[in-house]
Amino acid sequence: MQIKMVKVQDLKPYENNPRFNDNAVEYVANSIKQFGFKVPLVIDKNNVIVTGHTRYKASMELGLKEVPCIIADDLNEKQIQAFRIADNKTNDMAEWNDDLLSIELKDVMADIDMTDFGFGDFELSMLMDDMEPESYDDELISKYSSNSNDFLVNKRVIITYKTSEETEFLKKILKEEEELGVVYKIADIMEKYDE
Repeated sequence: MQIKMVKVQDLKPYENNPRFNDNAVEYVANSIKQFGFKVPLVIDKNNVIVTGHTRYKASMELGLKEVPCIIADDLNEKQIQAFRIADNKTNDMAEWNDDLLSIELKDVMADIDMTDFGFGDFELSMLMDDMEPESYDDELISKYSSNSNDFLVNKRVIITYKTSEETEFLKKILKEEEELGVVYKIADIMEKYDE
């Protein structure tokens, strides 16, 4: 398996790509700027992208002339279709270990702004301040991190805390003096936190 540099203008996005990736392009572009192009695209023998559409769009945004690619000439057409789907699906199934993620973030946050890569301020506060909510909606937090205001405007989240210390943390996040109930409209949280 060889990595080959291919001109961006010669690459062809797969026309039936089932993945919406526009929201990730900015963060992938930031990653490429910060760390370099470390993950090659996978293309077929006709330069059609198998995996790496987001990296391709980020490359276009950054004005890159060529990018590293792996040519999947060992796969037939059906295998390429299946690999394209499998690569995206297996990414969906991965989960964070919040304790280890918190440790890793604390090690890098003094030097690197992780909001450049899709972490939201609220999400980072939850991870960095050593305060663990009893429960919260991972999908909703993920949507918050991508600042999808249209999705959030009418959503509600319930955050429950076990200790008074954790209640104080919630008050700090919301910049409130008084103890509040546990049901908050997300748009209100965003408005208060961004002030």
